Amino acid sequence: MSFASTQFLVFFAALFLLYYTIPQRHQWKLLLAGSLIFYWFAGWWCLIYIGVTTVTVCLTARKIDSLAQAQEAWFQAHRDTLSKEERKAQKARDKSLRFRWLLACLLLNFGILAVVKYTNFVLGNVNAVLALFGSGQLPAVSMVLPMGISFYTFQTTGYLIDVYWRKVPAQRSLGKFALFATFFPQLIQGPISRYGDLSRTLYGEHPWNAQQIAMGAERVLWGLAKKLIVADRLAIPLRTLVSSPEEYSGVYVLAVIFLYAVQLYADFTGGIDITIGAAQMLGVQVTENFVRPFFSKNAAEYWRRWHITMGTWFRDYLFYPMSVSKPILKLHQRCRNRFGRFGKHVSVHTCSLILWFVTGVWHGASWNFIVWGLLNGIVIIVSQEMEPLYDKFHARFPSLKGSWGWDLVQVLRTFWLMGAIRVLDVYRDVPLTFRQLGSVVTGFRPQVLWDGSFLELGIGAGDWLVAAAGGGAMLVCSLLGRRKPVRERLLDHSPHLAWGGCVLLVLLTLIFGVYGIGFDATQFIYNQF
Repeated sequence: MSFASTQFLVFFAALFLLYYTIPQRHQWKLLLAGSLIFYWFAGWWCLIYIGVTTVTVCLTARKIDSLAQAQEAWFQAHRDTLSKEERKAQKARDKSLRFRWLLACLLLNFGILAVVKYTNFVLGNVNAVLALFGSGQLPAVSMVLPMGISFYTFQTTGYLIDVYWRKVPAQRSLGKFALFATFFPQLIQGPISRYGDLSRTLYGEHPWNAQQIAMGAERVLWGLAKKLIVADRLAIPLRTLVSSPEEYSGVYVLAVIFLYAVQLYADFTGGIDITIGAAQMLGVQVTENFVRPFFSKNAAEYWRRWHITMGTWFRDYLFYPMSVSKPILKLHQRCRNRFGRFGKHVSVHTCSLILWFVTGVWHGASWNFIVWGLLNGIVIIVSQEMEPLYDKFHARFPSLKGSWGWDLVQVLRTFWLMGAIRVLDVYRDVPLTFRQLGSVVTGFRPQVLWDGSFLELGIGAGDWLVAAAGGGAMLVCSLLGRRKPVRERLLDHSPHLAWGGCVLLVLLTLIFGVYGIGFDATQFIYNQF
């Protein structure tokens, strides 16, 4: 059930009306029922997968929490009778027991994710190797990927690790935990919420709040406008450009880089806007996932602003634990005195490359995503190693640092660099992607920019103008929202102005939106993950 469909609009409208009609103490139960119905539309068999994850994570978290409490009570009772060595040994045994429960649950759930998402990718690569030796081929496995499995697996296992680390208490109610795992606005493309954040408002009683509902509705409509007016309109020329890469090379590749950056941003942030806005209309606060990423001055900053909850998940649950693991600490010890300044960074760079490899694999079971992830890691590492050169450059030209002109150069450099790496997602073929990027140099052909060729890509001049206006509106709203979101500015002036903004967005979307058959827009890009 796509957010940009009449089916979802009818579903959400019915749920919204019922939500504020029933007794407030039952609101969370309605959200759970609605979330399960929403997920059932993707296929009843999907409920089996998410049900297994929900039950196993919930019960394991309870077990780990109970063990921790029992162990703490035992220590309190025997604190005076144990020696220091005995206390240390007992704590190690207790931690080992909790860790075994944690590891078993993580292996089960990540194992499910790995099997359904990566089995055919592994088989395909094995067959490629077997073909080199003339051996027989392994048959592919017919397997459909459950909707949102990467998102709900990461969200629930993050909660489990937080319980193990004693950051949050275990949720004793299976129903409430099931709501955390299945909360429908964020189920299909995130954000990947933390239990400590989402639970503050997810289970509460929410009376009717016209101001909050208006702000949420405005954000939902803004997300639909970005999706239907900009993203789906730009998808048409992009399909044409990518379908015939030999014909559309040279300067067309720069167009692909630019158009896909705008389309993906409008599509992904549009979906997140709908998620956050729909949740806000229900009184639930969901974490922001983007903070003006195209204003970033380097790759590391870009990834602190783009898909924030994914980046922080990998940082907190993979990078930090890995960086203090025994193998990495041993590697750091060996390299520190052998390779000078770079040797001190080997362990950190190793963790970074592993993290970006996993990030690529998370995005998709194909080599283009793996190369995409590793290239992002390499760019960040090279940038970090060149910091002494940057310092020398700014010492030589101190007036540049902090100037708007130099900031603009860095922003444009980062935009095009990240965009060039991102086209691996567009062409979905690693050698083809690099050939296309190389054609920018070998066959630029700038004349297509003004000879009318761009009017033969599936949309006319009017559509290009609408897309440009929509992209310009996103840029203006980003600039105006640096200190305070535009919708809050409207509400500060007048609630009537905020509702007027809602009406305007409805009209613009109805007039200029791109719709599929039966008022069904194309699926959101991040649904595939």
